[in-house]
Amino acid sequence: MTDTKPVLVVTEPLDITADMVITHLNERGVPVVRFNPADLPVAELTVSARFGGCPASIPVAGQLRTPSRTVALEHVRAVYWRRPVWPTFEHLNTDDARYAAAQVRHGLAGTLHALDGPLWVNHPARNAAADHKPAQLAAAARLGLTVPATLVTNDPDEARRFITAHGPVITKTLRWTPYERDGIGLTSWAEPVTADEVDDTVTAAPHLFQARVDKTADLRVLVVGRQSFAVRIDSSLLDWRKDYSALSYSVVDLPDRLERALLAFLDRFDLPSGSFDLALDRDGEPHFLELNPNGQWGWLEEKTGLPMAAAFAGLLAQGDSTDDARHRP
Repeated sequence: MTDTKPVLVVTEPLDITADMVITHLNERGVPVVRFNPADLPVAELTVSARFGGCPASIPVAGQLRTPSRTVALEHVRAVYWRRPVWPTFEHLNTDDARYAAAQVRHGLAGTLHALDGPLWVNHPARNAAADHKPAQLAAAARLGLTVPATLVTNDPDEARRFITAHGPVITKTLRWTPYERDGIGLTSWAEPVTADEVDDTVTAAPHLFQARVDKTADLRVLVVGRQSFAVRIDSSLLDWRKDYSALSYSVVDLPDRLERALLAFLDRFDLPSGSFDLALDRDGEPHFLELNPNGQWGWLEEKTGLPMAAAFAGLLAQGDSTDDARHRP
């Protein structure tokens, strides 16, 4: 008998990466219920959940409804938490909007978090815990990965001493944050920094300084369940994200030791999936840079033909029957 338990796909409307995964789920005959939390205020999304008064085997019961689908919460197979957008309630005053937004997060998200049956890819609480660069660097070092010398500080003197001792040094953000100046959207890249450029504005917040790897290429590794997809990215750029048109790609095989370490890294943070960035030095040694727990990968499948979307669909289709069901909230 075909398993009719659906996969919830939680994401924004125009998410090509999610579309790729949904296509493979459809081909497998797996029911999909896709929605975005921002749909809730316009009555395109409703949720009703009951706690208590049910059999002990069903601690949460209820329904989630979209204009085209209805799913029983207790029958959800897996949750693919991609790129959800939360409602802002712009028609309300500031205090009412803040109140309503909190109720959505704790009502809708809280209900989904209460489900103990489905596999999450990835649970937002796990993503948040793994999204701190200092914790990532420490975990990588504990697992035997090569980590460039790094300093996190808001002390200008400490920063200058570090740069003098480890130069050349780069600086990059501890967390990407939407930012505008004079109405123009800006982003930040990994940039070179000298001791002379460090001034007292560093005291305002911790900054990350890191010894620059004398690299020949970058390595992006996507892990889905226990499958790894490694792509070498060649360019002359310090930060390859600056210009995608300047990049070339090649599929590579990971050394067993490195693959085991990356799998162990995700296990440490209880994540079924993640995208790793590493730099390859002139001896071919990989240097750990960071993990993006919910990184983009769709363009890599397009450039290399690697079956990444199919791997996500396979993991989600298995749902709570897979060994990765340990990655529940």
